[in-house]
Amino acid sequence: MQLIKAKGLCKSFGDFIAVDNVDLEVSRGEVIGFLGPNGAGKSTTMKILTGFLEPDSGDILINNIDLKSDPLKAKEFIGYLPEGAPSYSDMNVLEFLTFVGKMRGLKSNLLRTRLGEMANQISLKEVWNKPIETLSKGFKRRVGIAQALIHDPDILILDEPTDGLDPNQKHEMRNLIKTISKNKAIVISTHILEEVEAVCSRAMIIANGKLLANETPANLEKQFANKDIITIKVFNKINDVLAKNLKSSLNYSNIKIEKLDKDTNRILVSDAKKAPDLNAVLKQVNKFKLNIIEAGFVKSSLEEIFRKITTTNASS
Repeated sequence: MQLIKAKGLCKSFGDFIAVDNVDLEVSRGEVIGFLGPNGAGKSTTMKILTGFLEPDSGDILINNIDLKSDPLKAKEFIGYLPEGAPSYSDMNVLEFLTFVGKMRGLKSNLLRTRLGEMANQISLKEVWNKPIETLSKGFKRRVGIAQALIHDPDILILDEPTDGLDPNQKHEMRNLIKTISKNKAIVISTHILEEVEAVCSRAMIIANGKLLANETPANLEKQFANKDIITIKVFNKINDVLAKNLKSSLNYSNIKIEKLDKDTNRILVSDAKKAPDLNAVLKQVNKFKLNIIEAGFVKSSLEEIFRKITTTNASS
């Protein structure tokens, strides 16, 4: 079920186009990684999706409710962590989350239960009664996550949710996102590519306000695979004689055989003058009766894909 459906979003600030005709759909159970360079339009898009900014044009449905015509009803379904995790710094953590819960309409019994869950899930017990202004950046970020989650919304929109967290806290936060994502639609703005690989079911890449890619990480890897290098993983021991025969049978200038463990090897095939033919290479390798585990072109990392997509757009 689609919980977010946005069509043709545009937003300009004077002559600067921040969001340029962006479409976005997110279903329950999906975690979308929203990627882009600084100034790409990520935060502006998120502010539009949550009703903090009105688009110049475009339509947004939140759980089939029009955000423009019925904003209060639509926002009941949204939990939002803005950039910088703003809060009332003179309140302590308990006071602030109680205030947010009451503003969200939670009755006393449910509010008490949700406060306890936030203290445990977000690991806030040790700062529960401390003023927010005295907290570290990491704890302030966790308080921001808790206020977004306090009313158990169907939709979570999180702008840099792990910013300021140490490696252990990032791991805990990613586990939390994965756990709660089964019943929610989650959009995460991030510049940490490993975060997308760790928790996201789909990556959306934006640059100069335009949506440039909208694919699963696996499909992006496949789409941007390096077609100049073939990799073949075999479950065989390859001695010097077999290696020599393999290299002589393959009509390519650069053939490497890498030992992965005692029984597994990788054969890498490339040529500076011509792109290798996967089918032809496999036909030759099969003559040696090797147990092929997997074969294909070398995958690009998400970082390489991100750079290819965003730099190509910037230069066009």
